[in-house]
Amino acid sequence: MTSLEIPAGAPEEVVTHAIVRDIDLTAFGVSGTFSLITLDNGQDHNRPNTFGPKSLLELDMAISTAVLRKPMAIGITGKPFIFAAGADLTGLSFISAREQSLAVGKMGHDVFRRLGESGIPTFAFINGLALGGGLEVGLHCDYRTLATTALTGLPEVFLGLVPGWGGATLLPKLIGPEKAVQVIMLNALNNNTMLKAKDALSLGVVDAVFEPADFLERSVGFAADILGGKKKIGREDFSHDTGWESALARGRAAAAKKYGGADIDAPRRALEIISAARTATRDEGFAAEDNALADLTMSDPLRASLYAFNLIQKKRKKVEGAPKPALARKVAKVGVVGAGLMASQLALILVRNLKCPVVMSDLDQSRVDKGVAWVHQELAKLVEKKRMSAESARRLGSLVTGSVDQNVFAGCDFIIEAIFEELSLKQVLFKNLESIVGPECVLATNTSSLSVEAMSKDLDHPERVIGFHFFNPVSLMPLLEIARTSKTDDASTATAVSVGKELKKTMVITKDAPGFVVNRLLTRFMGEITDAMDEGTSPDIADSAMRSIGFPMTPFELLGLVGPAVALHVAETLHENLGPRYRISPTMQRMVKENIRTFYIKGENGTYSPNPAALALVEKGDKPSTSEEVRNRALSALAEEARMMLDEGVVSSPAEIDLCMLLGAGWPLVLGGILPYLDRAGVSKVVCGKRFHEKGVASLPA
Repeated sequence: MTSLEIPAGAPEEVVTHAIVRDIDLTAFGVSGTFSLITLDNGQDHNRPNTFGPKSLLELDMAISTAVLRKPMAIGITGKPFIFAAGADLTGLSFISAREQSLAVGKMGHDVFRRLGESGIPTFAFINGLALGGGLEVGLHCDYRTLATTALTGLPEVFLGLVPGWGGATLLPKLIGPEKAVQVIMLNALNNNTMLKAKDALSLGVVDAVFEPADFLERSVGFAADILGGKKKIGREDFSHDTGWESALARGRAAAAKKYGGADIDAPRRALEIISAARTATRDEGFAAEDNALADLTMSDPLRASLYAFNLIQKKRKKVEGAPKPALARKVAKVGVVGAGLMASQLALILVRNLKCPVVMSDLDQSRVDKGVAWVHQELAKLVEKKRMSAESARRLGSLVTGSVDQNVFAGCDFIIEAIFEELSLKQVLFKNLESIVGPECVLATNTSSLSVEAMSKDLDHPERVIGFHFFNPVSLMPLLEIARTSKTDDASTATAVSVGKELKKTMVITKDAPGFVVNRLLTRFMGEITDAMDEGTSPDIADSAMRSIGFPMTPFELLGLVGPAVALHVAETLHENLGPRYRISPTMQRMVKENIRTFYIKGENGTYSPNPAALALVEKGDKPSTSEEVRNRALSALAEEARMMLDEGVVSSPAEIDLCMLLGAGWPLVLGGILPYLDRAGVSKVVCGKRFHEKGVASLPA
């Protein structure tokens, strides 16, 4: 038995108990017993097993109990549907000194490694969700089985950590450098992609996959076959693999792409440990993990990532300011006005999630037919990718129809328009729709910057008009801005929120203000960059000024994605409604006039270079700025605009601005949201006279 101690100052935790029971293997054709440890925190399925100091102590005692019984093998599994979700990160706030972090890291290693060094064969029966330390405890075992419904992965790099309880050292030794970099780096940096059971099996992370219904019985049978010699699992020595350098290069390239070339500690430290795993002993590898964890835990990027991650998780479940769900009306038929790409994306996500009739309309039949055909084609692609059955695609496809006659919207409970961004057109449209639909049908607009209330000013029922702003591409971007006017009633808002939940979007309810949240801040930010360029700053200096912060793309790369015409239209709208701080760039005007869509063009070798046609249109100013000056003015503008938005009541809290920029603008998770970053950088204090988060959110304790 090891002599473990709870680190000083450790907070209370929901303890994951470790219960030992013996299984007679006679029925499986082997003479002997199998000691099975079951992890169970005594909570429901919404609270997964986690490992805090007390939980680790219980697991340590359970391993000792099992060893003393001298079984043929020891196994570990979880409570129904849950294996373990890793370290208990809620207790991170107690860590105020590096020594405390080092102690927690070492404690996890000391307990987990007993499973791999006990001299008794060990098995992990991963019956459900296994993330981070949950997967790592399995990696310490000799063999692993996995339920077909379980998801697993190592999300640490995504959160600003490294797999610190054996994962960064053991996984490369188990499956090789290329696959380990895929799991530890590429999946984590790709929005924390989890491994499905079939993927974990093909990569070699687990040795067998079984259905949930008889998972434990099949897993024990698998163990009996190993113990009885009926089955053998070969392990490869990857120390002489020729792919180490190429794998590490892939990892570095993924980090550079994710963070715009900025040097971010977590991915760099993870790659260092993966590289060392080629020759490192367990002691050396685990010590490196302990030190990396201790350093990263004491850093602001980790606190920032956890703040952002927890904020996103919380706001997925609860929409701030939403009316009571009981007020929502049933939506059994939906209308989409428009059949262009954005409207077609809306039709697709609506039919896939609401599974009710969706009718589309546009100015002529050819446009309608094109929009409906696009939806059908996308459903067919999902069948090809085996993400949907052919029968489901046929059924959903039959629900999507179109017509040039707007009378098809009769009987709709919810209609969203995605037509050209011109206020007068939308006013006429809503007036026409009002004569067709019932008084309780919600009329929603996907406008990005126009006044929602102005669209409803001549209606008999302006209370059912609401902003319902998606981001492109609709299926991938998780944010949905719901804009209430001064007249929008609770029933319409509740209905919109209900639809948003069905679409699996994270929602923020905003005031009907120009640009809502994301477009208002992004346009102000982009305006400072283009202003600096128009004043004489070279385009490459202006565009790369924010690169050191860690953005996945530069402002001009984002401009190419959005399109200069859209960006200019939003800027003009905000200039008209919010004043001269939203300046109109003559360079952008020329680009739109000449139909130049991007500052960068892709060469034959796949790399991007400045577009000469765009550079020729740049305003020739004589007051250039340095990169630092451009960055400071852009960040100062963001702070100023965010403070105005809060004072105006556009949203109810700073956290909602953080959420919008994280999910709608790709603000890096490691920065913890826009406002905590501005607080830490001192910009908030200088520009606004005070911090946005007075308690020091997303930074180390004072």
